[in-house]
Amino acid sequence: MSIPTFVFSILLPHLLFVSQQCHLVLASEYHGGRWKLLQTSIGISAMHMQLLWNDRVVVFDRTDFGNSNLSLPNGRCRNDPTEAALKRDCSAHSVEYDVPSNKFRALMVQTDVWCSSGAITPDGNLVQAGGFNDGERRVRVFSPCRSRACDWQEIPNGLTARRWYATSHILPDGRQIIVGGRKQFNYEFIPKSIAAANTFNLPFLLETNDFGAENNLYPFVFLNVDGNLFIFANNRAILLDYVKYKVVKTYPTIPGGDPRSYPSTGSAVLLPLKNLKRAAAIQAEVLICGGAPKGSFFQASRGNFITALNTCARMVITDPNPQWVMETMPLARVMGDMILLPNGDVLLINGAGSGSAGWEMGRNPVLSPVLYRPDNKIGSRFKTQKPTIIPRMYHSSAVLLRDGRVLVGGSNPHAFYNFTTAFFPTELSLEAFSPAYLNANFDSLRPRIVDPKSMSGFTYRKRITIQVVITAEVSENSVSVTMVAPAFNTHSFSMNQRLIVLSDDKVKALGNSAYSIEVTSPRSRNLAPAGFYLLFVVHQDIPSQGIWVKLQ
Repeated sequence: MSIPTFVFSILLPHLLFVSQQCHLVLASEYHGGRWKLLQTSIGISAMHMQLLWNDRVVVFDRTDFGNSNLSLPNGRCRNDPTEAALKRDCSAHSVEYDVPSNKFRALMVQTDVWCSSGAITPDGNLVQAGGFNDGERRVRVFSPCRSRACDWQEIPNGLTARRWYATSHILPDGRQIIVGGRKQFNYEFIPKSIAAANTFNLPFLLETNDFGAENNLYPFVFLNVDGNLFIFANNRAILLDYVKYKVVKTYPTIPGGDPRSYPSTGSAVLLPLKNLKRAAAIQAEVLICGGAPKGSFFQASRGNFITALNTCARMVITDPNPQWVMETMPLARVMGDMILLPNGDVLLINGAGSGSAGWEMGRNPVLSPVLYRPDNKIGSRFKTQKPTIIPRMYHSSAVLLRDGRVLVGGSNPHAFYNFTTAFFPTELSLEAFSPAYLNANFDSLRPRIVDPKSMSGFTYRKRITIQVVITAEVSENSVSVTMVAPAFNTHSFSMNQRLIVLSDDKVKALGNSAYSIEVTSPRSRNLAPAGFYLLFVVHQDIPSQGIWVKLQ
């Protein structure tokens, strides 16, 4: 793939810097990973992505920018008298991407899904909430199937409030909570019930709202192991008892006080949760990285692009007296994504080195991912990886795939599709980043799961046996089993992203490089809500391909 001359002239200084950084890493144990272009164009820009249990990824953009570069099949068209761009639109704004075949097909959404949210239900359906204009109170459902006939189904007035830039999270009882959104300082639940048919005030969202810049949109929401919700907005966090509708803990402000949520867009993950049978309590820890200094949004709107934040803040949210611990990243980053990898490492990918989220407000693309290893000592956790050549700026996305790669798409910092502007043209491509654990040099260490091929009768607190083949010698305590919940990714946040380490492994040699591994499934729905997960066997930090398991 070649780089247009005008783009190369912009990126050359950054590429030289990145290549110098990457050169230092190539001799390390991680070798920097590798990139592969999968599709030069899927016809739409990947603003939102969700991996499903059938190894297909639902991708969608917004509907109000006019025609996409992909037509709807069989002469289908969307007729929408409320649409600002086209009242009759015969182009697609969503696709289903089939990972194994590297093919895609057009899907049809009826209303505007711009800046919406989503989560996977326990039965494997994608339930997507909100959007803009006529889509702001819609709920949409995509039920995965093996055929090519599945498509979006829409529920009018599925939401009580207008939800634009809100966050969805699956709950232990299978419902979803929808938190915040523009001018919405409250939350609600789907599906509705008589007891929870309305919205519930959350003053915290008003308190963290910088009027004008806001900085409380797309709040970072994680289900804590006690069943309460950790909610972060701007530079502060609370623990919410959503059953009793009250805040049960207020956390310290991040040191420095700079905002980390949209539009000063950093990213966040709940670090791996260890399902230790011998432990009375499970520790939960949150990591928040990057963002933009206070005032960056206003400055960028005036053409002054302030350098992004280069710090991460980490806190054990289950501690009686929790405190943030600060770390420094190799590269400053705003609008980056944080992806949990099967071995428990965190990949920071996409984004810009200066500016803010918003139309045309980012500069200096950060082309190099960074690997963060949470179990290393502080000061030795970050490793810069091999750079891509495609800037992934505002409205880019990334999701983990079953084979251990990270699918990357999107980047459209414009109000419409624009392929000629000098600054970061609309990007319709998909590429994959392969972490170094996929290098063929590690094939002898890599486990291959031979039984089961998948698992549906997977229940809580159950001993399960997994058979694998590992050609290298297996030493004591070198094998672990992880479960990763597939996340809904948009605007630099992966909603419902979760990794559980099924510890207390018993490994038995069966002969001929075969081993059986016995582990205990998660202890409760607070630790791991029911639904589909990717299960991996990890040997010396090298993961197998995943298998789909349904926890119920």
